[in-house]
Amino acid sequence: MTLPPDPAPPLEAAPHAFRQVPRTGVIYVMSEAARHGYRPDDPAWANLGQGAPETGPIPGGPPRVERVDIDEHDCEYAPVVGIPELRDAVAKLYNERYRQGIASQYTRENVAIVAGGRTGLTRVVSTLGRAHLGHFLPDYTAYEELLDCFGAFVPIPIMLDPDHRYRFTQKDLEAEILGRGLSGLLLSNPGNPTGKVVQGDELSSWLDTGRRLDCALIFDEFYSHYAYVGDQLTVSAAAHVDDVNTDPVVILDGLTKNWRYPGFRVAWVVAPRSIIEAVTSAGSFLDGGCARPMQRASVPLLDRSVADAEARAIQRMFRAKRERMIAGLEELGVQVDLPPQGGFYCWGNLRRLPEGLRTGMELFRAALSEGVIVVPGEFFDVDPGHRRGGRPSRFRHYARFSFGPSPAVLERGLAGLSRLVKRYS
Repeated sequence: MTLPPDPAPPLEAAPHAFRQVPRTGVIYVMSEAARHGYRPDDPAWANLGQGAPETGPIPGGPPRVERVDIDEHDCEYAPVVGIPELRDAVAKLYNERYRQGIASQYTRENVAIVAGGRTGLTRVVSTLGRAHLGHFLPDYTAYEELLDCFGAFVPIPIMLDPDHRYRFTQKDLEAEILGRGLSGLLLSNPGNPTGKVVQGDELSSWLDTGRRLDCALIFDEFYSHYAYVGDQLTVSAAAHVDDVNTDPVVILDGLTKNWRYPGFRVAWVVAPRSIIEAVTSAGSFLDGGCARPMQRASVPLLDRSVADAEARAIQRMFRAKRERMIAGLEELGVQVDLPPQGGFYCWGNLRRLPEGLRTGMELFRAALSEGVIVVPGEFFDVDPGHRRGGRPSRFRHYARFSFGPSPAVLERGLAGLSRLVKRYS
């Protein structure tokens, strides 16, 4: 496959009133792949980079939505906070899954519907005041610009240690809150890109600490159906909340990953009423709310029988793809520090690969010649405002490999990477 010369032609200068917003993470990766000829329907390519699951029917899963009806009321604005029936459905699912036998129950007043995960995160972060907000390294690439946009709070990085399998204990959390004065902590759980899961007693102890020390815990739970360890079908901080209106716990989830409908752009924020009111006010000027037809089409998917059937089907299929990806990467010489406990990514250490493929950016650029897309690890070195200067990234020898696509795409990607490693050996 012939590649055009690098780098890409420079963009025309923007008017001085506008800053240049960098294309980071997956946006950069997919833009570069497109420039090198990638098209989503091209069978010559294997997209192991973009964070999206396969969206078609899978064995044992409920029927897929194939049609969305629109009536005359759908042409009107939806409430910024979301339509009542979908907010009720979200609250009901959380109560049935995580709050049976607990006096404090979620209601629609604890739910805001948003147009996708990034929109939800943006709304939540925009409501933060003058505070120290902790975030982990590595973590979701989109956090970088998100944490730099509003300027009211100070992002505080917290490094996770691969030698300790990216574990962060309750004592570690308490030390960070007290030592750095954290008022909040943002994290993905299951983790993106590491696949680390905080659950059970450990997760409960985190909430106890946040409650006791008045530190808000913001959980990005978009991969909570992709859980491969423990007895719980799904993972959520909602199971450990004492009082839904006073505990400082904010949960974000949606149809994007856990129901495999990324194109719906339907997600939600679950939180105390006061936070939902603030998030709704933010939405009135940031985005205006989620499309009414897609909200209505989403209501049946929140029925617990449907949601649990989807989660079970996901775990059966994605557990098998997880094992294949781990084995395939190890055969290539890519070391997976922690077999993913959740999500659909492998976080691979590239140091054992041949010279020329040992950094994430080297592997990314070389793999394009074989029609394979991966994400360089440096994009997960979240650095809001680029305050760490020009030092090389701590994750430059890592890459993220997605086993979200179909088994056929996964095999095509591993075959392309195998050809690449042989070529460089």
